[in-house]
Amino acid sequence: MTEAAPHPSPRPAGAGRGRGPREREGEGHAAATVGSILLFLPKIVVTALLVLAIADMLAGVFLRYVMVEITDFLDLDPINFFWVEEVGEFSLTWLTMIGAAIAIADRIHFTLHVLTHHLPVPVQRVVYVINHLLIAGFGGLAAWFGTRLAISNSVLTSPALQINLGWVYAAVSVGGALIAIYGLGLALTGLNTADAEEDTVALAAGD
Repeated sequence: MTEAAPHPSPRPAGAGRGRGPREREGEGHAAATVGSILLFLPKIVVTALLVLAIADMLAGVFLRYVMVEITDFLDLDPINFFWVEEVGEFSLTWLTMIGAAIAIADRIHFTLHVLTHHLPVPVQRVVYVINHLLIAGFGGLAAWFGTRLAISNSVLTSPALQINLGWVYAAVSVGGALIAIYGLGLALTGLNTADAEEDTVALAAGD
């Protein structure tokens, strides 16, 4: 007795089925990688700006209080250090805007817990999402108006170094864009239940 050949399926294997666990895991890993890059690169920039600001401050102090005395004593032409102030101001401007965005991503901005930790965890999650959507909206507005401000001031230059002021005001655009990205990312991920319960227990213990 011969066995009947299996009837071929009219649909390919796997058709109509949802994504498998490996596919979802791969997409999550890719998203995490992009998020890590978006957070890692600004931290490198902030570190470089911090080093630049410290070096500029030390150079200004040295030139003002050491070299001026030396050139006066030796009756030499003074060393011009007019650039110190502008370098410090511009680096601190970029440092502040990018640093504010990084602080949002790392959740290290100052927060005052008065009411939310007394609410149920699902309500805390809703408040968390709304809060970060508002932060993202603020970042978007800052990026928009910062871009307009940078364009309108791109015809001007700084008095000492003759740097295009559009690059200075672009710090608001970049910082606002990062704030919007990080705010949306935190809003989409939502509040972790374990974090909410841990904060609630810690704050209740301190009451």
